[in-house]
Amino acid sequence: MPVASPENADLKNLLEECRQCGTCCKNYSKVLLQGDEAAFIKKMGGYVGVDATLKELREKSLQQLIAENSSKNKVYMIHPDGKGCVFLERANGLYRCKIYQYRPMSCRGFRCNTADKSFLSLFGDNAIHLLGLDTFGLPLGRKKHK
Repeated sequence: MPVASPENADLKNLLEECRQCGTCCKNYSKVLLQGDEAAFIKKMGGYVGVDATLKELREKSLQQLIAENSSKNKVYMIHPDGKGCVFLERANGLYRCKIYQYRPMSCRGFRCNTADKSFLSLFGDNAIHLLGLDTFGLPLGRKKHK
């Protein structure tokens, strides 16, 4: 039977156990929402948005863009002020989610591996990459070389 080395124990802790540091909720600016999660987030006082370019905003109304993105499951919980998720609270030096039992599926699927901010450079500021999705909420695929 193999004995767990201290390095393996640290790695297991880093990748599986939440340290309640709040890094995930403070650093990602948007989280992909599924189904009726957008309505729930709005009801609870969170911010919901879609990705839209200035060109798209010139060509279509905001309501059209919201409807189109909603039908494509490209709606996000956003953190517009740069302070992180509105549902993140600090108590006794630890961070916790105010809606933990009802948090979005993307948050449920998140596994902490950000002991420091170096990991963020791999994914930018978008947590959905950690679920195997690209910026638009589509499955990540290998780029075909021509």
